[in-house]
Amino acid sequence: MKAFGFSSNDTQAQLIDQPTPQANGRDLLIEIDAVSANPVDTKVKAGIRGNLAAAKIVGWDATGTVVGLGDQVALFKLGDKVFYAGDITRPGCYATHQLVDERIVGYAPKTLTSTEAAVMPLTSITAWESLFARLRISRENDESKNILIIGGAGGVGSIAIQLAKKVARLNVITTASRSESEQWCYKMGADHVINHHSEMILQYRTLGLSDPDYILCLNNTDHHFTAMAELIAPQGMICSIDGTQTKQNLDCLKSKSVGFVWEFMFTRSMFKTSDMIEQHHLLNTIAQLLDEGEITSTLTEVIGPLNIDNIELAHKQLLSGTTIGKLALTAIE
Repeated sequence: MKAFGFSSNDTQAQLIDQPTPQANGRDLLIEIDAVSANPVDTKVKAGIRGNLAAAKIVGWDATGTVVGLGDQVALFKLGDKVFYAGDITRPGCYATHQLVDERIVGYAPKTLTSTEAAVMPLTSITAWESLFARLRISRENDESKNILIIGGAGGVGSIAIQLAKKVARLNVITTASRSESEQWCYKMGADHVINHHSEMILQYRTLGLSDPDYILCLNNTDHHFTAMAELIAPQGMICSIDGTQTKQNLDCLKSKSVGFVWEFMFTRSMFKTSDMIEQHHLLNTIAQLLDEGEITSTLTEVIGPLNIDNIELAHKQLLSGTTIGKLALTAIE
């Protein structure tokens, strides 16, 4: 198999030739059709210390075909088309082949291209778990409740808006900082868009809405913490996916009986939790929603095949902080 990996945090990807692994246990061997680039790819690269003897393969979003089965596989068969985000503790998908535990793999949507599907798993799992597991939002269509999504035009925000609107039937208020990202948020289904680079509290209150019952913070938790604590409704819930650099005083949430929770979509695979298979079910639900047209792919650009130059281009775009939706790359040629 061929793959692209990083041996240090300040060099470009390098091409790796190595034996194709064999599937054992509950692992699937997947031949990769397309992948998506995510901020986690650049963060893992940045976290490399020194020079690695074996280059680290990153990438956690892919579609492909099952070409090998472990002896305990029960959910898939050879030839199945699948999509998945994978396990951050294992080699990633910047490769021709990858081993992935079947419990975190879903059947690929039938109506989407491989690139349209490849951009969906990581962000869909993150958004779904944030909304329905961490924030504990009901799927009983409560249109009386408001959710504020901070950072709506990125990968997670793009699908979180759709799920909050189409599945939970919430009133969705999101944030964007440019006219093109504002229009994208409306396209995804947002009811209102405000600018997180301006006075967010004032802008929200100007809408004349009740304070948000839920807040999902998708970037810069430190910067937005004070505003979130002020805006959140009594007995509301705040969820963030972005770690803090500053120690925040959670006591400011006490008088409102507000909960603050984290979402990290790799938790189940990292700790081999007893409910790992929930991500298999979740991805199948996402595929069904996509095939039924309830939600749409968040793909905005196909950069080209996986190679050194295109990986560099994708990472540079992600690091610019201006990416709308998701980026995809096709298989190694």
